[in-house]
Amino acid sequence: MSEFYAIGETGSVVTTDAAPVLDREHLRAITLEDEDLMRELLAALIVDTERQLPLLDVAIHNTDGAQCARLAHYSKGACANVGAKAAAEVLAQLERNAKSGAMEECSRQLAALALEVDRLRTAEV
Repeated sequence: MSEFYAIGETGSVVTTDAAPVLDREHLRAITLEDEDLMRELLAALIVDTERQLPLLDVAIHNTDGAQCARLAHYSKGACANVGAKAAAEVLAQLERNAKSGAMEECSRQLAALALEVDRLRTAEV
């Protein structure tokens, strides 16, 4: 398995063994092994997730747990659908914490999400 960015006990972003950055088999299955489509979907996911980062940041800054949870849920689904497992896991944590009002944790998970987007950018399909 690949490294996965998570939040350590001190609040820093750390790596652990967990979800792979990209489930290539899943991506191959949903694209019927069309490599051009695989790259296109991954690129679109990266662009879309990058657009959500500042929106999530504003929601966190405004302590708007409901909006943060909605944005995280949307992005989590998009990541899961394409096979970006590690990012989907970070977003699931972010969504749970937003719903419970743990905005400081959300802020840390947003940093972890940015790292996962960077990892997706370098993932080979």
